[in-house]
Amino acid sequence: MRRAFAATAIAALAFPLAAAGRVHFEPTDPLASKQYYLTQDHAFDAFPDVLPPLSPIRVAIIDSGLDGTHPEFPTRRLWPGGARSFVGGSALTDEEGHGTFIAGEIGAAVGNNEGIAGIAFPTQLIIAKIARADQPIAIHDEAAAIRWAVNAGARVINLSLGGTRDPRNLRNDTYSPEEAAAIAYAVRHGVVLVAAVGNSDSAPQTPWPWASYPAALPHVIGVSALAQSGNVPAFSDRDPIYNDISAPGTDIYSTLPLALTKQHPSCLDQGYSDCGPDVFRHASGTSFAAPQVTAAAALLLAVRPTLKPDQVSNILERSAVDVNASNGCANCRLLRDERSGWGRLDIFKAIAALNGPLPPPDRLEPNDDAGFSAPVLPARVHSLKATIDFWDDQIDVYRIRLRRGQRLRLSLEGPTGVTSNLLLWRPGTKHVNDLRSQSLRAAESIGPGASHRIAYRVRASGWYYVEVKLVSRGFGSYGLTIVRK
Repeated sequence: MRRAFAATAIAALAFPLAAAGRVHFEPTDPLASKQYYLTQDHAFDAFPDVLPPLSPIRVAIIDSGLDGTHPEFPTRRLWPGGARSFVGGSALTDEEGHGTFIAGEIGAAVGNNEGIAGIAFPTQLIIAKIARADQPIAIHDEAAAIRWAVNAGARVINLSLGGTRDPRNLRNDTYSPEEAAAIAYAVRHGVVLVAAVGNSDSAPQTPWPWASYPAALPHVIGVSALAQSGNVPAFSDRDPIYNDISAPGTDIYSTLPLALTKQHPSCLDQGYSDCGPDVFRHASGTSFAAPQVTAAAALLLAVRPTLKPDQVSNILERSAVDVNASNGCANCRLLRDERSGWGRLDIFKAIAALNGPLPPPDRLEPNDDAGFSAPVLPARVHSLKATIDFWDDQIDVYRIRLRRGQRLRLSLEGPTGVTSNLLLWRPGTKHVNDLRSQSLRAAESIGPGASHRIAYRVRASGWYYVEVKLVSRGFGSYGLTIVRK
């Protein structure tokens, strides 16, 4: 299978936020004025006029490589040893330009009197090259790069690429168990994953109603594009579940390899997109929206390193500004919608949210399926609390050992006002939920409501699976009570 780029109680903050009406940081980089998205994202509005010293956060860019000779990416911007090519050659060369473009949005040097300003100023980049101009992207390379980046210590991974999802015609659907396993590996190791929802020009029709993989996998933040006017462009894939947040994705200005821009020697801004090929001069695509969210995630982790991935995604999504007719998108419904997700990225609001109550972390994730990924509930455990989210984490699964003749009683107190199911799956279950075709059935289940209960007399000893599934739109914490007699 192939992938294509999506282009056409915690300590207080270590520094004070820039107060409303006060002077905030303004990048002095000479081409920053061409980065309109910095203003729309409120990229630096949370910081005082002098950027605070923050610990570096490792961000992996899995893409077409990086021009390692570019002045925006001095050695200190790269994690030592953090560059690897999975397609031959050097990861610090970029024949296509896509990876260097993404890297500029995230991690171009700030205040170096050169070019543009990257949003995530504390970032150190990890570069995984999986694409070359003369060959398509292989899923095996993508999966291997994800695992390598995790092992290299990445806290955030940017995936500005994708393959078509088509629940109505599985011949068009590019779901890959290998890719899903690599994503789950990253989640288990505490990595925030950000992916472009995809562009309709690589799908059977425009606009396309489903997000691409890997954006359409659990725990991945799916990012759609916005035009400068605030509208959602036709190329940006729609999705009612996996489109989580939106960011500017048209006329984006960033870095390009010097080898590409020297083909236009009379152009003054060598190394930048206005001197590059036509596709980059007015660069548009969800590929170019995703790295802004990646940068925002890195900033949250730099300010508060103890955040867990589900806390980062929750903060980014719930602090987003709703996109609707009042601010440029006539066809966007109020609150979360299939075009813009929770709304427009707002970095100032996301960082400000760190001063308030934080969403509780779910320390048992990812527990989305049967098998050894499901945490074991020992006999001494009688109750637990966890979180569930219709858009980011619909399913939690637990593994429980039962003896023949034993009586089991499970009780679920679900999130207020939403519908959730409690199911008990028989021994031997391999998957409680196929991502495309729910082909298995539960041994016991209980209907919708705020509180559910299962009473079951065990007919055969073995490892059973308890599934908590949110089936209506909503999110929140739930309590599970287990009684074995």
